[in-house]
Amino acid sequence: MEVASRSTASRAEAGKADRLANALGWFSIGLGLAQIAAPRSVARLIGVKDDDKTTTLMRTIGVRELASGIGILNQPRAPGWAWSRVAGDVMDLALLGSALNASDENRGRTVAASAAVLGVTALDVLYGQQVKRRQSEEAMADERGTTAKDGDREVTRVITINRPPDEVYGFWRRLDNLPRFMRHLESVEVIDQQRSHWRAKGPADKTVEWDAVITQDRPNELIAWQAEGNADVYNEGTVRFRPAPGGRGTEVVVDLRYDPPGGAAGVAVAKLLHREPGQQVYDDLRRLKQVLEIGEVVVSDATAYPGTPHPAQPDVRAEVTV
Repeated sequence: MEVASRSTASRAEAGKADRLANALGWFSIGLGLAQIAAPRSVARLIGVKDDDKTTTLMRTIGVRELASGIGILNQPRAPGWAWSRVAGDVMDLALLGSALNASDENRGRTVAASAAVLGVTALDVLYGQQVKRRQSEEAMADERGTTAKDGDREVTRVITINRPPDEVYGFWRRLDNLPRFMRHLESVEVIDQQRSHWRAKGPADKTVEWDAVITQDRPNELIAWQAEGNADVYNEGTVRFRPAPGGRGTEVVVDLRYDPPGGAAGVAVAKLLHREPGQQVYDDLRRLKQVLEIGEVVVSDATAYPGTPHPAQPDVRAEVTV
């Protein structure tokens, strides 16, 4: 029971770190784009003198922010990007301090900007500590017995399904069932008890393929897998099945590690297109819940009729006659 509690706490901590990394990454990208596109406006907003020198400096800082944001989104478990943001925050505070000493005209704006930077710095330090702690935990014990590669991303998603663990496990273990709720999957061809061949839709509707091998199989408890050979997208992970508290069925926990194609740019584009694996796992688990609880996936009119008029959204351009 104590081991399970530590495992749950560790996953909760990992989920918080992932959310913080995502927020800081997009914040950094947004701020960087604003500083590059409108440096004078940003300077005036924070009470810094608006001149050519400041414009150049602001754009340089914007490039740094943009690089940090992309780095965090692409490598959320790499502490270097977190501490690079902390170093940048110190530079920003130095710039704001100079502005405070130079003039009292915009002191209020500069003080407010300094307070905001201090708040972000605290979040950056917290994120850096979380990454360091997670690295320590992974070094001490990796249940899968594998070593993460540079650029890998890790996703954890949990859902409760009102069905017993043996039923949920049995459905998942029949791998040809997976395309029924994993919308991005085109097919899963079972080769033998451990090996299978997967075809899936990647970003820009490109088809990606890989062979997978089941590395652990504990009936009604856990399935672990790993891509092998020259996979288009390397991935590995585990799915756990355990009784949900209060007799509410089964808690399904998916831990996925993957190497995103296209690096940082690929991750960012995939997220915008809702094809990033973290988003896919969340959506897939919701569909699995629907399949097992009600026997089918419930879709909206907008999903059933993409790009065309449907009962919930009629064609407003159509001519109405009485």
